Amino acid sequence: MHHLTPDEIADVMSSKSYTVFTDSRGHDLNLVGIRTSDDSANRFNDYFAVFYRYDQAWTHFLFPITTDPGTYWRENPELVKGTAIVKPGQYRSAYKIGRHRRYKALQQVGTITVFRDANKDRLLDTTGVDEDSGLHAINIHRASATRASTQVDKWSAGCQVFQDPDHFLFLLALCEKAKTKFGNSFSYTLLEDSDFDV
Repeated sequence: MHHLTPDEIADVMSSKSYTVFTDSRGHDLNLVGIRTSDDSANRFNDYFAVFYRYDQAWTHFLFPITTDPGTYWRENPELVKGTAIVKPGQYRSAYKIGRHRRYKALQQVGTITVFRDANKDRLLDTTGVDEDSGLHAINIHRASATRASTQVDKWSAGCQVFQDPDHFLFLLALCEKAKTKFGNSFSYTLLEDSDFDV
């Protein structure tokens, strides 16, 4: 997955009738999570792609993240109805530069749909479970502030979480530049690696 190009990601987005942002002034950001089929618990085994047009060429970056809750929250859901697992889709204007706990992050401000996994085991359940659309504090943030984390643990109860704080700070810097041109509103698209199967 780490060899995916912006064109490949954009093609999948277009095939699903999702919007691909292409303003050539730069920093018209496409923020795309890619959930891999590796469902090993507690690992940063997914990807976060950031890409945008500038003078008709793509600028792009790919970072390791988790799109899944850590083992702790799978076994100890915060809510009786179950731990949140973001459902693949495109969520327009769902984020702004805001806060996660006490630090700057991308804060959920628009509706996102999640699966509710309530059986308290280590496995992700996304079929035969309830779906829940609304404001769930599904933020985009980092794990440790000081180092790249090796395990998800309590860092995610459903949020999209960066493994490396330096990668996350780089994302925020891009978002700040985007904010000056397009406003404090960001869309997020979650794909699956199976979307890229030929």
